Amino acid sequence: MTTEAQPTPPVTAPEAAPVTAPAAGTPEAAPVTAPAGTPEAGTVPVPPEAAPAPDAPAPPAGPAPAPRVPFRERRVLRAVLRWTAATVVLAAVGTGTAYGIVSQERTDVPGLSTLDDGRWQYPKLTKPTLPAGAPLPYAPENVGEIHYADLSALLLPAPAGSRPDRTLPTEKGRTTVDRYLREYEEDEREALREHMTESRVRQVAARGWTMPDGTVARVFLLRFHTSAVAGEFFVENVASGPDLTLRPVGVEEMSSVDDGYDRRAEVTGTERYVYDEAAPRGPVHVRHAYITAGDTVALVVLSREGEVPRVPFDQTVVLQNQLLG
Repeated sequence: MTTEAQPTPPVTAPEAAPVTAPAAGTPEAAPVTAPAGTPEAGTVPVPPEAAPAPDAPAPPAGPAPAPRVPFRERRVLRAVLRWTAATVVLAAVGTGTAYGIVSQERTDVPGLSTLDDGRWQYPKLTKPTLPAGAPLPYAPENVGEIHYADLSALLLPAPAGSRPDRTLPTEKGRTTVDRYLREYEEDEREALREHMTESRVRQVAARGWTMPDGTVARVFLLRFHTSAVAGEFFVENVASGPDLTLRPVGVEEMSSVDDGYDRRAEVTGTERYVYDEAAPRGPVHVRHAYITAGDTVALVVLSREGEVPRVPFDQTVVLQNQLLG
């Protein structure tokens, strides 16, 4: 009796997951089995590189999806992405904050404001434009150290909050020798006038203002023909020693060299001589300074009932000096 041979069923891996059904409209794929020796008929051999791991589910049919990341690695990846995003946000916020601080005035930023030391708020200073081809006052070729800029453009501008001094009339920044002489006591004026006439002062520029606290400031610029003439006038008529007998209006006895003045902000090519009213003082306190700068001599005077604050006085002298430097 002949026994009909029965086909041997395919051997499958113990824990292999079945392949999911193919999408509608696509040819049905044969079931994939893990080979046990030689592949049997009716089974599709699987290349080694495409065989799924024993513990991993078989991939679905259709376009190959992106490789799946193990759960532990996904957690690490998500954490890295979260921290990266947080870092980017914080960096953007930090950059915006830094830009805001830089673009603001220091006193407008809480925690960075500085105490008011009493200085005045002057406009931003810019040196005037010289005529075409004119040298700077201290250039080697400018032997006379002449300022070719307009004299009134070399005057320090008035600070914010001030009002013009009505006792100092000017026309386009210019004033007269007579008005300049009124800055000194009456018994000093005639002799000084003679010396100014002999020195042939070319121009006198002036600006004055009064601050809310009652401080009165006036600045005068005297232009001579050369630096040699300006220096001779200054030495012979103004700076004859540590004590000045040439008294500005309001000085009771005399003015002496101000030893407390900070001289670190020196300007090349110029010299400053700073004086304070010596005791005993009257009701009005006077501080004043002279600046020699090439062909120009400057007078800066601040006066006030009680006491002239030092900080704005020093500030005014330094800034006027820089404009002439």
